Amino acid sequence: MSAALDSLLDLLDLERIERDIFRGTSRSAVVPRVFGGQVAAQALVAAGRTVPPDRGAHSLHAYFLRAGDPGAPIVYTVDRIRDGKSFTTRRVVAVQHGQPIFHLSASFQTYEEGLEHQADMPASPDPETLPTAAEMLPRYAHLFADPGMADRLSEARAAVDLRYVDEPPFGTVGEAREPRSQVWFRTNGKLADDPLLHVCMATYVSDMTLLDSVLLAHGRGGWAVGDVVGASLDHAMWFHRPFRADEWLLYDQESPSASGGRGLGQARIYTADGRLAITVIQEGVVRVPRG
Repeated sequence: MSAALDSLLDLLDLERIERDIFRGTSRSAVVPRVFGGQVAAQALVAAGRTVPPDRGAHSLHAYFLRAGDPGAPIVYTVDRIRDGKSFTTRRVVAVQHGQPIFHLSASFQTYEEGLEHQADMPASPDPETLPTAAEMLPRYAHLFADPGMADRLSEARAAVDLRYVDEPPFGTVGEAREPRSQVWFRTNGKLADDPLLHVCMATYVSDMTLLDSVLLAHGRGGWAVGDVVGASLDHAMWFHRPFRADEWLLYDQESPSASGGRGLGQARIYTADGRLAITVIQEGVVRVPRG
């Protein structure tokens, strides 16, 4: 296991300070605020720790309310909304400096057999043939507004092996492309056999690249380049089938719309053998800087 993954696992191992109250810390991010995927993953950890282990997460719906302060702890309060025969519902509020910065609703279900169908996995190259972030990012360092950005991006993503299928938005600045993007990802090391951990890790990664397809449609390079500013607004995920976050997953992303200073991304995450594991939808602020 890499040191970066070990550090991320420590980040997700929340301190329980009361029956339904947990506390988490943060680590440095690319921008001077808490990474949204971290808050979402920690909130799901808090919810999951109040649910019987035989009930797996099947969906979450969340809103990012305020920018998080990476220098302060985050307190997660869990409300036990419902405990039914098959489904369990939890609501989590993340608080910093006396104000809510994020809230999440998550639903859990006991396993049962049912009808089965899924969308086919799209074509994609073998992830082992694609460059790693460490190999790719230095090629674009001259495009970033901050000369240290490539190193910070590499550090922020060191716990995850994330590989772009095509050029990332910052690789084709000024060239409008189809609003579609694919990345393969897996953790940089093996994880324990805890289904909640794998779901939380996928939640963490899901906030890294989902709005890339919005940028591609307009030839924008993104936050690292400095030709847009933005932040995640809301995030929804549905977990359809079991998967492991330490094995290759294809994140197939697209943007059907951008308007009003907001962009929408939607995606499907497939296992390497073609099973549809997760559906993701996110809306974010995407603004062109003024002046």
